[in-house]
Amino acid sequence: MIVILMGVAGSGKTTVGDRLATELGWPFYDGDQFHPPANIVKMQRGDPLDDADRASWLTALRNLIDALIAAGKSGVIACSALKQAYRDQLRANDHRVRFVYLQGNYAALHKRLTTRPGHYFKPELLASQFATLEEPANAVVVDALAAPAAAVARIRRALAI
Repeated sequence: MIVILMGVAGSGKTTVGDRLATELGWPFYDGDQFHPPANIVKMQRGDPLDDADRASWLTALRNLIDALIAAGKSGVIACSALKQAYRDQLRANDHRVRFVYLQGNYAALHKRLTTRPGHYFKPELLASQFATLEEPANAVVVDALAAPAAAVARIRRALAI
């Protein structure tokens, strides 16, 4: 199984994903590490990414998923996956790819982002992510403001892992 933790910046994808992967003994992959350098520069400038910017990033993540599945391995991936089209590309009609949506509100997540040290994502970009977000219909929904342990427990129950 490939579990993709999705949501806007600051929703806890990396924190919850790393904890989930550790509990399961699965590898964890932070989708931010798959962005091409041009995307990182753009976000550092405070410019939101568009579909064209995200295309190679989504392809790299889909290649990772294909490699894990081909090797018979499970994994946890943190990836914003804001649009249904992005999730469709990542899932590619494979039932082994499951989405977990870390759902939060703008004010709380913006506050969280302003206290996050050392990340290139500018808190000012959060509004563009909420504007782009298409909430998923077929995902496990978890409160982004829940304690990480509670979020992981909810995910494990919902996915029976």
